[in-house]
Amino acid sequence: MKFTLRAATGVLAAAALAAVFAPPASAAAFDIVYDCQANTPLGAQYLTLNQAVDATAPATVAPGGALDVVVDPGPNQVPSQAAGYNVKEVRSFSLKVPVPSNATLSGVELTGGSGLGPTPPQWSAAGGIVTVTFEGPIAGGATFELPTVTAHLTAGTSGTIASTLYGTSYSDAGLSFTAVVSTFLGNVSAPTSCFPNPNPVLTSTTIG
Repeated sequence: MKFTLRAATGVLAAAALAAVFAPPASAAAFDIVYDCQANTPLGAQYLTLNQAVDATAPATVAPGGALDVVVDPGPNQVPSQAAGYNVKEVRSFSLKVPVPSNATLSGVELTGGSGLGPTPPQWSAAGGIVTVTFEGPIAGGATFELPTVTAHLTAGTSGTIASTLYGTSYSDAGLSFTAVVSTFLGNVSAPTSCFPNPNPVLTSTTIG
């Protein structure tokens, strides 16, 4: 996760579909950009972060057919400094991904990943949204890799299954975490809310 800071103080991102009994999947690479706001005692601070992911999807799926939504993020790194302050760690991650229209969710698998802290990532689903969480911490300057996420779907009767990310604003965030930085005030915890900007269509599969 590359943090490109626009001010002081300064991760999953993407989904792909692969049918169980479908034509071979095609692959696409994305560099997802999240627009973030960190709330600190010094006021709101702004940053962007990037996460590279590869996305794959079958071109078609039969009505009622089984699909797998696969997330394959690339390695990334937490910055060691932000606006002249040392980044001690980032923790308490939460990433939301909507279940695509014209499909239902039957389960999620999280595999792989490294450098994410002692507690394995977990997932939950409610209201048509899958949420992946892990506590961390990830130290400033450390490298890490988010887990591969496979969401099992069942196609509807017709239409298109298009996968995207969740979030439209800081108050309707799709990604959140807490950054801890060293400042002249001591260690400052900065709850941070992010949304994908832009929010691309990652994959598109036609039912039929």
